[in-house]
Amino acid sequence: MKKILVIANWKCNHVTLKEAKKLFNSIVRGIKKIKGVEVVICPPFVYLQSLNPKPYTLNPKIGAQNCFWEEKGPFTGEISPKMLKNLGCEYVIVGHSERERYFGETDEMTNKKIKAAISAGLKPILCIGETEKELGSKKYELGKVKKYLKKQLENNLKGIPNSLFQIPDSLIVAYEPVWAVGTGKPCGISEAREANLFIKGIIKNVPILYGGSVNSENAAGYIKEAKFDGLLIGGASLNPKEFVEIVKNCSY
Repeated sequence: MKKILVIANWKCNHVTLKEAKKLFNSIVRGIKKIKGVEVVICPPFVYLQSLNPKPYTLNPKIGAQNCFWEEKGPFTGEISPKMLKNLGCEYVIVGHSERERYFGETDEMTNKKIKAAISAGLKPILCIGETEKELGSKKYELGKVKKYLKKQLENNLKGIPNSLFQIPDSLIVAYEPVWAVGTGKPCGISEAREANLFIKGIIKNVPILYGGSVNSENAAGYIKEAKFDGLLIGGASLNPKEFVEIVKNCSY
């Protein structure tokens, strides 16, 4: 049976290395005996090397929260995929809704990042998901959601050959309804399942994760009922006990 993938996105949290190491070590201890789940921790850039003393050998693995699409050059403040790879990163999050909301990133930019990440040997985690506008003013309108998700996938994956998706885990897609991220209002299991099946109908052989107000109480439902291949965890990943419980509830 294929392993479930659980990814922790720490975002811009933990202002000291001491705090970051404490959380990381607590998670390492907590998941040590859990089987059937691959855990990936995506800390801020400044902690990547300190939390990854033995690249490619740990569970959890290490991933980055973002990357640039160029290998090097006059791009002040940017981090290239090759830099991340050389630090031992295996995964990188791209297209997160917060990158669009706060920094104006577009699908075209995400597309460039995906191509660059794959070229560098990283596994990009592409985030897609509808906003409240696409959701519908009164209720979850699945038709509108599907139309929006299809457009996002087409834009973000433009120019990427289908043959690439035959390579296991060369790309991961995370369905994160923007209206559910950090709100405490997760997408319903049945609605999430429909979105999952729709995405899998468009892009084959690619793990699909769910993200958006996941906690230890609803995590198992997204795996066992909504049939996702894993989870992308934000706020709950900053609480080691809660995060470890989520991982346990995803195991088999």
